[in-house]
Amino acid sequence: MKRLICLAVVCLVAPMMAQAQDAAANPLTSTVRKVLDDNAKNLIASAEEMPAEKYSFQASTEIRTFGQTIAHIAQVNNNVCAKLFTPAAAMPEKIDEKDTKDKLIGGLKASMDYCSQAFSKMTDANMAEMIPFFGGRQMTRMGGALVVTNDLIDHYAGLSIYLRMNSLVPPTAQKKP
Repeated sequence: MKRLICLAVVCLVAPMMAQAQDAAANPLTSTVRKVLDDNAKNLIASAEEMPAEKYSFQASTEIRTFGQTIAHIAQVNNNVCAKLFTPAAAMPEKIDEKDTKDKLIGGLKASMDYCSQAFSKMTDANMAEMIPFFGGRQMTRMGGALVVTNDLIDHYAGLSIYLRMNSLVPPTAQKKP
């Protein structure tokens, strides 16, 4: 019984220690990964919060619908995170703004996982390396990572407004038990 308890403790503590060691060895990339993870959770929770019949909601005719925004986020994630490392991992299945809520959420989750895989390859040592970016430009790997995280922050703000306009509470404003 003692062995079983010891094994359980090791299985629970080892991942936390590994994460702490990575944060100590790579504090910059550890921070960028946390920003990605936090915003991924917020965006996925927002997508889940909005009822399926409201995915066609748009605040004005000049801007995207809620569903179009979810599809856009997934596409940008996939396209930008594919640039972070060469060769890029196989991209997730493309989603379309007219897909069902469940398919859009699945595509959003897959794009977040795809970026998480790319971000997991980053170290403080390789963040300053130049990578080919869109339009023939060169950018640091850190710059590419910031394009992703800044885009997520921007879209979460917009989706939060969409939720509020539909009498729903954004994930970060919900009371936690």
